[in-house]
Amino acid sequence: MLLNKLSSEIKQYLVITGNYWAFTLTDGALRMLVVLYFHQLGYSPLSIAMLFLFYELFGVVTNLVGGWLGARLGLNKTMNLGLSLQILALIMLAVNPQWLSVAYVMAAQALSGIAKDLNKMSAKSAIKLLVPEDADSTLYKWVARLTGSKNALKGVGFFMGGVLLGAFGFAGALWAMASLLLVAWISSLVLLKQDLGKKKFKPKFSELFSKSRQINILSAARLCLFASRDVWFVVALPVFLSSTLGWDHTQVGSFMALWIIFYGIVQANAPKITRNLQAPARQLTFWAALLTVIPVLIAIALYQQFAATWVIVLGLLCFGGVFAINSSLHSYLIVKFADSDGVSLDVGFYYMANAMGRLLGTVLSGAIYQVYGLEACLWFSSLLLLFTVIISKRLTTVEQIYSGV
Repeated sequence: MLLNKLSSEIKQYLVITGNYWAFTLTDGALRMLVVLYFHQLGYSPLSIAMLFLFYELFGVVTNLVGGWLGARLGLNKTMNLGLSLQILALIMLAVNPQWLSVAYVMAAQALSGIAKDLNKMSAKSAIKLLVPEDADSTLYKWVARLTGSKNALKGVGFFMGGVLLGAFGFAGALWAMASLLLVAWISSLVLLKQDLGKKKFKPKFSELFSKSRQINILSAARLCLFASRDVWFVVALPVFLSSTLGWDHTQVGSFMALWIIFYGIVQANAPKITRNLQAPARQLTFWAALLTVIPVLIAIALYQQFAATWVIVLGLLCFGGVFAINSSLHSYLIVKFADSDGVSLDVGFYYMANAMGRLLGTVLSGAIYQVYGLEACLWFSSLLLLFTVIISKRLTTVEQIYSGV
């Protein structure tokens, strides 16, 4: 068989990727289900954003503590724990609708947030261990393919969430996704190496916070980058499409799905677009600066009352393509900068900043949209991207110092 001819590293990469794919399908579908279902029940944009508060908040804590656990216990255990918690979260929500109070949904979303970031931290950290130290080009390609394919499948999950909600209802969709994830969990238990990512010496709890200037700067830039996306994408955009443009659940889910799929395809092909890896931090500053302009142009076009549907569709495609390149460069740099022994500690700290950015963006998305509308969310997105550019310039300076420039 062809699989028997593959190296052990490639086999582990395929297991990790398949695990990540299965989880991502349910994560994307669950997000779309919650937004559309509770909007249908009459929840305000801010109330919907609050449903994701614990999802993002516990993601912050999970990335920090999860990196430490991964270094002590092994990445296989943290990855499998993430899968099992997501199954539990899905089952929790598949109950009598009368039980779905805001507090109850927030608790289930907290479990899902913990699960998502355990799974992501484990997958990204594991790639570092499967690629030789001096193979930067291979590392970039593997990280880009893992992240890009994950985001493409998240888009499929968005579509799946919208379709399943219309076809089977909220509870039926959740039970179907829990069954899918159960199969992935059992496969992962059997196939993943037992000592993957375990640090040679047990790390102390004080090692949770990164001591690397490169990683601290990159983490701050990541926080602002993902807050700039979620401030208009997470709550404001789907509610705008539904309430202002009059799109139904399937249309909203399909559009968001196609955008994420496009985003994932660009992300997976980022190494072909950026090519030169001699100064990736300089490229990061350039692409962040380019991204800053796009929300401004969308906001101006909406203010000038151009056709809103075309403005949103074309503007979001431009934003998604440039954002995907930014994200791919970020994902490569954190894995490159991370210490090979206990890689999950550095990656966990970095994705803690990522989760803080998502948390900030999610809350602001509901609050700003409810009071000021979508245009204000777009202007705030550009402001956050301007901060990203300023911070990324500091990373360029560090890169010059380390390279002797």
